[in-house]
Amino acid sequence: MSFNLKYFCTLLVIISTFLNCQLPNNSENQFKLGADVLVEKHLNLLNDKKIGLVINHTSFLSNSTYILDTLLSLKVNVSAIFSPEHGFYGDLERGKIISNSEVEGINVYSLHGNVKKPTKEMFENLDLIIYDIQDLGVRFYTYVSTLYYVLESAVKYNIPMIVLERPNPNGGLKVAGPVLQGDYRSFIGLTEIPIVYGMTSGELAQLYLNEFILNSNSMYKLTVIRMQKWNREMSWEETGIKWNPPSPNIPDVGTALVYPGICLIEGTNISEGRGTEKPFLQIGAPFVSSEKLIAEMKNFGDESFEIYPVAFKPESIIGKAENPKYQNEICNGISIKIVDGKKFDAVSFGVNLIYVLHKLYPDQFKLNKEHFDLLAGTDQIRNSILNNHTPGYIINSWEEELTYFKSIREKYLLY
Repeated sequence: MSFNLKYFCTLLVIISTFLNCQLPNNSENQFKLGADVLVEKHLNLLNDKKIGLVINHTSFLSNSTYILDTLLSLKVNVSAIFSPEHGFYGDLERGKIISNSEVEGINVYSLHGNVKKPTKEMFENLDLIIYDIQDLGVRFYTYVSTLYYVLESAVKYNIPMIVLERPNPNGGLKVAGPVLQGDYRSFIGLTEIPIVYGMTSGELAQLYLNEFILNSNSMYKLTVIRMQKWNREMSWEETGIKWNPPSPNIPDVGTALVYPGICLIEGTNISEGRGTEKPFLQIGAPFVSSEKLIAEMKNFGDESFEIYPVAFKPESIIGKAENPKYQNEICNGISIKIVDGKKFDAVSFGVNLIYVLHKLYPDQFKLNKEHFDLLAGTDQIRNSILNNHTPGYIINSWEEELTYFKSIREKYLLY
């Protein structure tokens, strides 16, 4: 017995020594967020600086430690916090006007209240801005509009800025949808980029800076802290990072993948599934026949997704959908299951779906001109649908401008 115990203890020491010897190499081969790399390798950039953090509930390191707590524990001087749509805690419904507040004795300035662009007073006495928010890689997801406005103010008031990189849930390769036209600029689309732009937040910030903010004579310091071991082909699951819903109605990765196309349904009188446990993964209305819709959609099907008949009843959900379409009414429609997220083209799916709904229900299906066009970034899709142009015609109509955008985008890719 004593011999076995001694043997066991010796074995534990050997295993422990082996693992400790291996950790440095393994660590260098592991995926890491920009926030991880900042804390591990670049804390010197924060020395003797008064820091403004642009963060929300998604701003965690890979080990699930919150970046604010991490920086405060390291005695970094966090002097101000800026929060985007859905608030600092990410628990507020879309579009809610959010007031300023305080966390850990630090002022939290809302950038989704009466002010969306940081003012001189907000940036007063700050030496550095750090942006670390998880977005979806979609133009009308407003965190990237907040990124634009923060960067624009940082340039205006000459305050250096650091962007901490996070994976794009829609990957680094997909580029899809019409490029926004200037007449349709709004907070859900500030610059001439497509619906799906295939860039990380750091890459997008560089594009914003050089293509839209700086003039030819400007000089400005923007630093991007890259991720470690991320590549453009990686899915979210391949990073090993836990999914933290970036907003109340994006509960999982599958929802993030359909969002670029199904969000266009917001601009119609079809329910996009808000007020249910599967927003964007199911759509419908009282006048829709699931069987007819599925039969028509099969003409545009591929192996990247599956659709099923569904009936659901939207209900008021505090913080998610307090007044959803068709509240307490039975909606018939389809449920969407993503089979291959890398191949799934959400924008094409959305265009096909809207085309079919208009075809099946020309008198009942309605497009909200203003909201739909702002989401699309153009009136081209809506006019084409109303003129009965095919999905292929609609998608091909923006290929030239998309090709031009890709040539611009190429200059700013970091991976």
